Amino acid sequence: MYDRYFQVLIFSWFAMALIYGQVEFTDSNLPIIVINSNGQKIVDDPKVTCDMGIIWNGQGHRNFIDDDFNDYDGKIGIEIRGSTSQKYPKKSYGLETRDSCGNNLNISLLGLPEENDWVLYGIYSDKSLMRNAITYSLYGDMQPWSPKFVYCELVIDGEYMGLYMLIEKIKRDKHRLDIAEIEMDDISGDKLTGGYVIKIDKPTGSSSISWSSKHQKKLEFLYHDPKREELNEIQRNYIENYIADFEKAVYSRNFQDPDSGYRAYINVGSFIDFMIMQEFAKTVDGYRSSSFMYKDRNKKLACGPVWDFNLSYGNADYCGGFNPEGWQYEFADVCGLFYSSQPPNWWKRLLEDPYFTNELKCRWQYLRSDLLSIDHIYNMIDATGLQLAEAKDRNFKKWTVLDEYVNWNYFIGETYDEEIGYLKWWIQERVDFLDENLPGTCDDSWTYSTD
Repeated sequence: MYDRYFQVLIFSWFAMALIYGQVEFTDSNLPIIVINSNGQKIVDDPKVTCDMGIIWNGQGHRNFIDDDFNDYDGKIGIEIRGSTSQKYPKKSYGLETRDSCGNNLNISLLGLPEENDWVLYGIYSDKSLMRNAITYSLYGDMQPWSPKFVYCELVIDGEYMGLYMLIEKIKRDKHRLDIAEIEMDDISGDKLTGGYVIKIDKPTGSSSISWSSKHQKKLEFLYHDPKREELNEIQRNYIENYIADFEKAVYSRNFQDPDSGYRAYINVGSFIDFMIMQEFAKTVDGYRSSSFMYKDRNKKLACGPVWDFNLSYGNADYCGGFNPEGWQYEFADVCGLFYSSQPPNWWKRLLEDPYFTNELKCRWQYLRSDLLSIDHIYNMIDATGLQLAEAKDRNFKKWTVLDEYVNWNYFIGETYDEEIGYLKWWIQERVDFLDENLPGTCDDSWTYSTD
């Protein structure tokens, strides 16, 4: 555990950092996370053991860098995370809370439910600093679970690193994605049917951790939780065959039949909410990357939760990501030859079924009346902006990206206010397009189904 000597050492590091022109950072309205690498280099695998302390004096109270570590004070395993984002100077990290013996330690951090896997997301290309926050918050009011998060400011080895989000990692857990936990000896009956978390993402180049769709090139399924090596052959065959059967049904002649078509295999409500979120935000990675599905025990395949929306809401200068009109599920038609991963074609097929489009239209209209109303979204943006008012200035002093192009910005605001103005404008244009063009019809008898 940390002692007072380490906090004095942190201040000594800070004094040295200030001499070399780093951001002056003494206190914040946000929680402060302090990491001591003990002279090690934090790399992309394996995790290195470090010390971490968190200062959080509660809502409405100031947090000072010389306060005691009162939220967490102990060991972590930490590594750099991300794909393209690893090239950014501001890094994101994956971390595990650990006990003194190096074992995983389930514990609450900053009021989030107890677990041991966490993400420290370094917001860099998204200069509004809130695209992921907006998405996770909205989706959490649409579906049973969405990653929870807390904004914080990070210090590593005495150096101020900027504004971060501490986020729950997507995994099976009673406090996260609450589905059954399958064991190695669950090889028959109900226990074999769940739970599995699968990810659609870019091909990894390793057949040992992914498998390909039988109906579409450039569509790869990856084991997320459990990992492939944590499942036996019977279990792997079960989930792979289940998804293959769904694909076979959705492309079949009688795909609209409620008993033998696609509806026999999927939770339609979850697929609709997932599609609404992908199209509303129009993330260029939508459907084809960082896209999750899960299957609980004795339940149908569900879509979600959502993840990784930094290149959304107009924050991408390629493949139409900047355009508030058009459809993300048609990404392959716009940009297919250039990319190694494509959205599943089953989204187009689902839209050929009047049942699906009518449910989609009704759900959209229902959400637009409240959760996805412009007033509600603008209020979210304004409230988040107030929360980040002082931290954003330090962050942009540390990382001077305002008025600079960062992959893959379409709009480059000279000021933070201009970035927020663009975000609001884009969202207004987007919902106007969806209001006018989303297929389907809806009547007053519609009620939302979770099936």
